[in-house]
Amino acid sequence: MKVPVKWLSDYVNIEISPKELGDRLTLSGSKVESVDITGDEIQNVVTGKIVEIKKHPDADRLSICQVDINKDELLQIVTAATNMKEQDIVPVALHGSVLHDGVKIKKGKLRGVMSNGMFCSEQELGLAGDKPVYGLMILPQDVPIGEDIKDVLNMTSAVIDFEITSNRPDCLSVLGIARETAATLNLKYRMPNTKYTAGCNDDVNDEFKVKINDSLCKRYMAREIKNVKIEQSPGWMQDRLLEAGVRPINNIVDITNFVMLEFGEPMHAFDTRQISTNTIVVDRASEGEKFTTLDGQERILNSDVLTIKDGEKTIGLAGIMGGLNSEVKDDTASIIFECANFDGTNIRVSSRMLALRTEASSRFEKDLDPNLAEIALNRACNLVQELGAGEVCRGTIDMYPNKVIPHAVEVDSVWINKFLGTDIDVESMKEYLDRLELETKIDDKKLIIDVPTFRSDINIKEDVAEEIARIYGYNKIPDTMIRSVSMKSGKNRKQHLDDKVIETLIGCGINQSISYSFISPKIFNKLLLPEDSSLRRAVKIKNPLGEDFSVMRTTSIGSMMEALSRNYSRNNESARLFEVGKIYIPNEDPDKLPEEKNIVTIGIYGGVNYFNLKGVIENLLEALKVEKYSLKRETGNPTFHPGITAKLYLKKDFVGIFGEVHPDVLDNYGMEEKCYIAELNLDVFYNYANLDIKYKPLPKFPAATRDISIIIDKDILVQDVEDIMRKQGSSILESVKLFDVYTGKQIPDEKKSLAFSLTYRNENRTLKDTEVNKLHDKIIRTLENKLGAQLR
Repeated sequence: MKVPVKWLSDYVNIEISPKELGDRLTLSGSKVESVDITGDEIQNVVTGKIVEIKKHPDADRLSICQVDINKDELLQIVTAATNMKEQDIVPVALHGSVLHDGVKIKKGKLRGVMSNGMFCSEQELGLAGDKPVYGLMILPQDVPIGEDIKDVLNMTSAVIDFEITSNRPDCLSVLGIARETAATLNLKYRMPNTKYTAGCNDDVNDEFKVKINDSLCKRYMAREIKNVKIEQSPGWMQDRLLEAGVRPINNIVDITNFVMLEFGEPMHAFDTRQISTNTIVVDRASEGEKFTTLDGQERILNSDVLTIKDGEKTIGLAGIMGGLNSEVKDDTASIIFECANFDGTNIRVSSRMLALRTEASSRFEKDLDPNLAEIALNRACNLVQELGAGEVCRGTIDMYPNKVIPHAVEVDSVWINKFLGTDIDVESMKEYLDRLELETKIDDKKLIIDVPTFRSDINIKEDVAEEIARIYGYNKIPDTMIRSVSMKSGKNRKQHLDDKVIETLIGCGINQSISYSFISPKIFNKLLLPEDSSLRRAVKIKNPLGEDFSVMRTTSIGSMMEALSRNYSRNNESARLFEVGKIYIPNEDPDKLPEEKNIVTIGIYGGVNYFNLKGVIENLLEALKVEKYSLKRETGNPTFHPGITAKLYLKKDFVGIFGEVHPDVLDNYGMEEKCYIAELNLDVFYNYANLDIKYKPLPKFPAATRDISIIIDKDILVQDVEDIMRKQGSSILESVKLFDVYTGKQIPDEKKSLAFSLTYRNENRTLKDTEVNKLHDKIIRTLENKLGAQLR
């Protein structure tokens, strides 16, 4: 929010520079974004009177002027301007001066004649705006000469830009900042005059009625102004509005804007001719209703938007913007001033839906104090009377069903000092709070604070401590050690397992990534999910930032593909990424929260294949000490290549899927490089994980090793072969390792050769060759009978 320092000075006697003021307010907790000072850049430009003008002897377009700047000698200036005459007073940039655009002026010769500076136009002084400039700036004849042009034209102004947090709507006004300024500088601030006298005997209650049909309107006040005179606002009001970034329009509209900026309470003025039924109704819009706002844009409303109606038609969007059909015109003779209070959440949602955020909506959405409406309405009537803009009628319409009243907070001063690590006496605490209009009583060592309704952010003792700390001065609070209670610390099992997963994957050369849990529904199409897929039934966000973040993800594959495609689009030859995150599965009962599943997603491309991804997963299984896992071929998932995809199981529990991404999915993401992705359920992993490390002695007896090479059909899985070997090998088959897969000229088509190394060992004695050979032959016969295997 932009606050002109001149306007602020109307309420507080500020005797420090704008920059120092900004620094002091920052230290007291008001976040200052910037202090913008205009006019400071102009240096050494004074007023001068032209006493003589002669033609340049060697240049037809130049003139030589003698200028009086209230010094002992006249100043000679050579200029190409033609709109000046003798005795005119003009701005003179002296040697060494700096103009508005940063240009430095130095004396020098023009066609052989010395010029000790230059004359200035409005453009050189930064006063031209959008207007074209022709010639010099001619000043009034009563302007003193030799004076700094900034003082003569009152050019120096400062505007402080504040970032107002959502819990401090009371600071969304010049008076709110004035209150903070006075408390910070230990000064008094002045409230503007809000008194007025009715100039018209008509009573607004006899002519108009107000109905509130929805609880979203907390208060609605109205007063009528008759014999309105529409004209330009006085210069002082226009200056205040312009410095605050608001364009002046006419006296009535400017009064509503002025009061909004001054008190922080938005107002609106309706032309009474457009209130055909003499009844103002606060109600929701009809679904699909069309309405044209003051900016001339037709907008489509829904039933969530709160509107102001005249009983027949909509004349305004509550808390956002008025309608074009009720705006104040040049011939308006009677108006209704509206000063109301609306639900902040509804205003925020409605303004976002309509893509219409205004000065009014930005204030209402922070939940203003309903009691502010009456003070602001009084001030508006006072300004109407002061400007002679009309006559205020008697009476006030005030619909205030649930009045907000002040509340009290009690806190022990000893606790505050302990909490802050300070030694502030209780009387000083009371003084700091009183400065902020938090009326405080002392009861022994306790502070009893009567919290006004405009400070809805003060509810607990910590809030009071914060107010004391910021006025006392954060920079004065000494450093103290953190006071804590001894308690058992350490990570739980899941956190240890998360760390193990991350450590393992990073050790595999994969980089951790993070993505949003909010996704676009379009991702489901890009992943080729069928229309009836359960993954399309996602949790919808009520107030999304946009369509790209409108649902909660039910699968993390889309997020990983986005990350991989982003790397690919930036010409990264390879990418190795993983993410430990969540997916959200909707509950059958819509009133219950969705099921959250912990997922690890791995995505790789560039110089890799399916076996690289499989190896990473095996490393992960080994790190978590997970045993007895199995793989099954997956051909029905449309996101993955049907021939290079597998499902992972731990016993009978499904863990996840991994494999090569389907070429059509790659096309949807603009990739020409093969990608491999795994999506695994960490919750299942963790159920089988075993972090307890048990050591056992090295075997005492030697092992017997046998190699076997078989030819089988290509469609048979290695997993099926290993399962048979382990089952037939009984307890003495210690390990089975695949060390070669071969297809080629020496192998028939549709066949493949697998070579295994089998290790046999008995822990209690040395095995005999006869019993090893017997068991080994049994394995071979079973492979031949069940899988049609042939020894190679």
